[in-house]
Amino acid sequence: MKICVLIPTYNAAKTIQSLVTGIRKYIPDVLVIDDGSWDRTAQLAGLAQARVIYNPINHGKGAVLRQGFEQILKEEYDSVLTMDGDGQHSPDEIPSFLEKALEEKADLIIGNRLQEKAEMPTIRWMTNHTMSFFISKLIGQKIQDTQCGYRLIHRTVLQKTQLKSMRYEGESELVMQAVRSGFKVVSVPIRSIYNGETSQIRPFRDTLRFIRLLANLH
Repeated sequence: MKICVLIPTYNAAKTIQSLVTGIRKYIPDVLVIDDGSWDRTAQLAGLAQARVIYNPINHGKGAVLRQGFEQILKEEYDSVLTMDGDGQHSPDEIPSFLEKALEEKADLIIGNRLQEKAEMPTIRWMTNHTMSFFISKLIGQKIQDTQCGYRLIHRTVLQKTQLKSMRYEGESELVMQAVRSGFKVVSVPIRSIYNGETSQIRPFRDTLRFIRLLANLH
């Protein structure tokens, strides 16, 4: 299975170099899309031997994921592994995704952080838990952590889904479209690493976007 790791980033200079180095112990092909950072994110990712695309203007995570998916579909990859650039996803859990893919023959494998409530800030846990509950009800399948950006996606999912979201709701949109298109979606337990960093997610604002997404896709 030929895999590319896709990392959408914004001002991740503190973490991106060590993250890419850790990933390349397992998967050599890493694509970093720097979405308008004003720090050294792009430079440090390149020093770690990632392929880098730099967007001069910030477009949002959903838009960057779509940009990365389009690029990866032009190449001969079987799957894409998406990770966040802020260091909250451990590269050492990559083997868990690969093993799950072989065991389950799944099309989309999503990391599940919510079983470790103590590791996640309360507001993040509550927001993710609530969104996951409503999306699971809507699509008729329980997905423990629909907001997790650590996921392994087969190229057929990318080919048959048409994402429109520009920001964080894009990850929910992908899950919903994948299930409704008949793809096999499973979860794998992971831990998230929180070191007091400031999240780019804004619970109130992004919850409104989430509600809009549900209304449009219902």
